[in-house]
Amino acid sequence: MRRVFATVLITALLLAGCGEPAERKSTTDKVTYLTAFGAVGRDAFAWVAQEKGYFREAGLDVTIQLGAATSENLKVLAAGRAQFANLDLTGTWILAGKGQYRDVRAIAAVHQQTLVSIVSLEGSGITQPKQLEGRKLGAATGSVNQLLFPAYAKLAGVDAGKVEWVNAQPAQLPALLASGQVDALSTFLIGARGIEKAAGGKKTVILPYSKYVPELFGNGLIAPTSITTGQPDLARRFRDAALKGLSYTLEHPQEAAQILKKAQPAADVTAAEGEIALMAPYVKPSGAIDRQRVATALKTLERGGLIQPGLTPDSVVDFALAPKA
Repeated sequence: MRRVFATVLITALLLAGCGEPAERKSTTDKVTYLTAFGAVGRDAFAWVAQEKGYFREAGLDVTIQLGAATSENLKVLAAGRAQFANLDLTGTWILAGKGQYRDVRAIAAVHQQTLVSIVSLEGSGITQPKQLEGRKLGAATGSVNQLLFPAYAKLAGVDAGKVEWVNAQPAQLPALLASGQVDALSTFLIGARGIEKAAGGKKTVILPYSKYVPELFGNGLIAPTSITTGQPDLARRFRDAALKGLSYTLEHPQEAAQILKKAQPAADVTAAEGEIALMAPYVKPSGAIDRQRVATALKTLERGGLIQPGLTPDSVVDFALAPKA
């Protein structure tokens, strides 16, 4: 009887051990993700990843928060209020080169080339960079558009001191241009259709920064080093799920725009679909980041006087996590 009792007891203990202890009842990691720029087409892939269950399949419970400009998003990451963000890589590296927010690393590229551009309306008299002198230029507060302008101006032959800046929240920029409060915007070329809609159908004139600085990256997925080095598996799972959402978004832009609208009712479906279409040529769904290209981009920023020498590819990108080119 003692042997029977012992067997029953051991069996009960083993079954209890094979049950579902507290730590295994939920294998989902809760994280917060910041969009690059509010709720627009370029950021739709995050809501697609959520809607399609890609985050859930990766064991992630993701809260998507609307981001602002580069420096504002970096403040949120630095404060630990978010674990991942979609940020402009060039703007992030400019700030790192100035000694700010150095404890973050890129884990994937969303845009392989900078999309920052000068956008004006037809009839404004701005069809080349030199014509910006003596004009008002609108930009999002703390954005890469303004951070990068001195290097662009130098290479494009513009006296940056003769340009007057008007800063505003991202959503207010199209209205500033449409109402004539500014003569042009320093913004992202993929926002052209939204700007045209705000301007009553007037066509835009686009002067891409990439004509003078083709080496620079656009947006990318970024995480603090506390995540990239301390929780690399978490970073990989988020990266893969987000890139899966990006790939689906590029293949189904209309559906992606509708998913964005469902999650964010204030989003403009037409503008969102237009952004997705316009950014497609600049995207590799793999999210690849090439080390040599990063080195070249940093040298370009050095030559433009935007950062001091010393920043290295490994100080801005986690190549153990970033997909290979």
